[in-house]
Amino acid sequence: MSEAKSREEVIESLNQVAAEMHDKMLKGEPPTMTLPVRSKTNIEFNKRLGVYKYGKKQTIRDATSLGSARQLLRALHVIDFIEEMIDTAKSSTLREMYYISEAWGLGKFGTQNESNNIAEDLEIVTRCMREDFKLRPEEDGARMIGNVTIEERNRRGDWMRINCRDDVGDSGYGLPYNVEPEKIRLIDEDIDFIMAIETGGMFDRLVENGFDESARCALIHLKGQPARSTRRMIKRMSETWKKPVMVFADCDPWSFRIFASIAYGAIKTAHISEYLATPSSTYLGITADDILAYDLPSDKLTPKDVEALKAELTDPRFATSEWQGQIQMMLDEGKKAEQQALAKYGLDFVTDTYLPEKLAGFGLSI
Repeated sequence: MSEAKSREEVIESLNQVAAEMHDKMLKGEPPTMTLPVRSKTNIEFNKRLGVYKYGKKQTIRDATSLGSARQLLRALHVIDFIEEMIDTAKSSTLREMYYISEAWGLGKFGTQNESNNIAEDLEIVTRCMREDFKLRPEEDGARMIGNVTIEERNRRGDWMRINCRDDVGDSGYGLPYNVEPEKIRLIDEDIDFIMAIETGGMFDRLVENGFDESARCALIHLKGQPARSTRRMIKRMSETWKKPVMVFADCDPWSFRIFASIAYGAIKTAHISEYLATPSSTYLGITADDILAYDLPSDKLTPKDVEALKAELTDPRFATSEWQGQIQMMLDEGKKAEQQALAKYGLDFVTDTYLPEKLAGFGLSI
């Protein structure tokens, strides 16, 4: 997967998909589309890239069954729609494309997931990005605050220079859905590391306590499972400015998966892991042993939590001895805890004590 492609490259890639189907039909053969199997069993670690990618297992979608034929028809409709947007300099949300399909007859989508999956299929076969297709999600990207300077291209085509500490309010700078160089330029920084924070409450606590300034870092609110633009921006900043990424999240199986998506890639987007993931990322906490060491308020693991943790024991993204030990400790103790449980010791404990102690363990002194 490469960086953002030119208009001509995107259209040519899409045309090749349609041409391949057309050529097979001319030969009297059913058109096909070959895709990787998208499951945990088909995830492999790519040592060269340092991320998890889809393996060699493939599935072939062809027109010999009604369901597969409908999917290929939908793909052709989406190709036509994308080319129209590129030609008219428009963009569409994935939800808008779902409703636009109402006019596609037999190609109409039955659910939003069907619409999303076709967009991902086309990413895989064209080696282009959803952003190249002018398709955007409903959700916004992250909020960010810290002494970093960027330039953002506005809708009039003008570049605006923004310092993400001095030129924004307490909510920080909001990332757009497209954070590629044609939209966002990374200009300058005066930080030592990047901290990615799962919850809005903890992000606001660190901002109010001035942690971005006292710790010389950029704070990024992940908003739970981070949007693609959030993961991409973290990667760009880390690689361009050579800054470590520290992930600060709740201690539960779902937060562990948030970290895994940042560091190694998510199963759903394994075809673009090298584009979104930052393998050098470090999980800072909350860890299972933090619950014990800091005597944090905790909740009992639910049956779904236990099931998810057991699944993570066989997930290749959690294969290290450190992760295996933390997950097994959670199962043994039967506990989970939130970031904001640190407020047990007061509103300043997280910035005055907990984070400095944890960061010092990774060579980052405040």
